[in-house]
Amino acid sequence: MAISNSHYILCVTIAILVIVVQNSRSAYCRHHDDDTRKGIRLRNGLLSNMSRIEFSEEQFMKWVNFVGNLNHSMFKAAKNKLFASYTLHVDNNPALGDFTSIQDAIDSLPSINLVRVLIKVHAGLYTEKVNIPQLKWFVTIEGAGADKTIVQYGDTAQTPGPNGRPLGTYGSATFAVNSPYFIAKNITFKNTTPVPAPGAIGKQAVAFRISADTAAFYGCSFLGAQDTLYDHMGRHYYKDCYIEGSVDFIFGNALSLFEGCHVHAIAQNMGAVTAQGRSSMLEDTGFSFVNCKVTGSGALYLGRAWGPFSRVVFAYTYMDNIIIPKGWYNWGDPNRELTVFYGQYKCTGAGASFAGRVSWSRELTDDEAKPFLSLSFVDGTEWINL
Repeated sequence: MAISNSHYILCVTIAILVIVVQNSRSAYCRHHDDDTRKGIRLRNGLLSNMSRIEFSEEQFMKWVNFVGNLNHSMFKAAKNKLFASYTLHVDNNPALGDFTSIQDAIDSLPSINLVRVLIKVHAGLYTEKVNIPQLKWFVTIEGAGADKTIVQYGDTAQTPGPNGRPLGTYGSATFAVNSPYFIAKNITFKNTTPVPAPGAIGKQAVAFRISADTAAFYGCSFLGAQDTLYDHMGRHYYKDCYIEGSVDFIFGNALSLFEGCHVHAIAQNMGAVTAQGRSSMLEDTGFSFVNCKVTGSGALYLGRAWGPFSRVVFAYTYMDNIIIPKGWYNWGDPNRELTVFYGQYKCTGAGASFAGRVSWSRELTDDEAKPFLSLSFVDGTEWINL
């Protein structure tokens, strides 16, 4: 379909403005490599006129009201394009597709892409790193099934990059997306690095990194060990996905809803499902797991407080007996116990008992849980079409 010059200029202008906003936000994001940095601490005397519990309740109810009003301050209205303007095919056999690698298909798109493009990746194993640049919007990657179409690579945080310096966690991703309105369906993203020994340095190995707003994933698998899924920034929706790892294998500072997902731990000893990185009260981010299940091996925390204002909720979720009774870890900083928000709501299974949980987590009431249970948590009615 032809696009007028004025429409094209307007779209390009909007794209550039979005990039500026995203870059300004990313300047405040800490990379996961720097686990030793401490977060924001409360000033002396802040709690002089109220108890710790009263302060926690006040902050939580502000959050509930904020999330429930469908007006997230950090995010603008989303206008998705769901119907593909054209389709590209990727196949290991050059006779059966337009390209033999996913990156080649991405590279063939215009530098500024403003229409939905469907890239069908036929069944097969694709050993390559893929990166989608910031201005290539509206890309859909669709596999032939998560068990049939696999994209894999084996970089870690300590792998030397093109400049000779380590890639870092951010650069280790097998598949990295930096553009908004991304969709993935029925495909596996894998980092082949094996489970590292406890305390190993530089073994963070990302299978998938999403560093943009309004991304949706349906029937996908994310396979790795430490730091499998880097849910970096933006609003994201995961539906019926399988996520496997050992330590902090769902981490980042996004606002994300995981619905009907299977979270599976392969920790040899101690592990953690989440490391949510919310770093201030001004950030409207957090992870919500609804109707999911947590299984696997090792002794597992539900989350570690990577960010001092970290937020994670598990609702209607089955938890195997691998969950450590305390449930949550403060990242070695007791001050974070005052500012994080960790909650459960009507979870089941041997690992779901709230009796042994840390005192600074909470079992949610119906009203408290409501904002975390639906697409409104990620403004999904604006940009997700189920």
